[in-house]
Amino acid sequence: MATWDDVARICLALPATTEVISRGNRQWRVRDKLFVWERPLRRPDLEELGSAAPDGPVLGARVPDEGAKFALIADEPDVYFTTAHFTGYPAVLCRLERLDEAALTELVTEAWACRAPRALVAEHLPLSSDGDGGLPSQDRTEGAQP
Repeated sequence: MATWDDVARICLALPATTEVISRGNRQWRVRDKLFVWERPLRRPDLEELGSAAPDGPVLGARVPDEGAKFALIADEPDVYFTTAHFTGYPAVLCRLERLDEAALTELVTEAWACRAPRALVAEHLPLSSDGDGGLPSQDRTEGAQP
């Protein structure tokens, strides 16, 4: 069962990461680009999700693309979900308390790699035998952040 302290520890272990408070919620950024954040559900989210709305802490995380988002949701719908607010946006929501440390570390590291400069990612993450390190493609668009 992951906590916000676990999120902070894992995020801050990644290079060039800072923690900020925005609108009263914690966010983690790499070179000022948001990659993981505390995301309390808002009234429209609660209305949309109905009885499926989680009552515990919700973590938002960048993913490489919407395909990755939907794959996570399909594989583990009891952990990962989305709302209409995130339609067209490469981010997934998750029930923080349902993540173990390994899953949280993988999610955070991938989110970081989506937003970090390529050179920083190459320095920090080892390359796989195919030469791409299994890294997510980086989104260079600057659309509105959630």
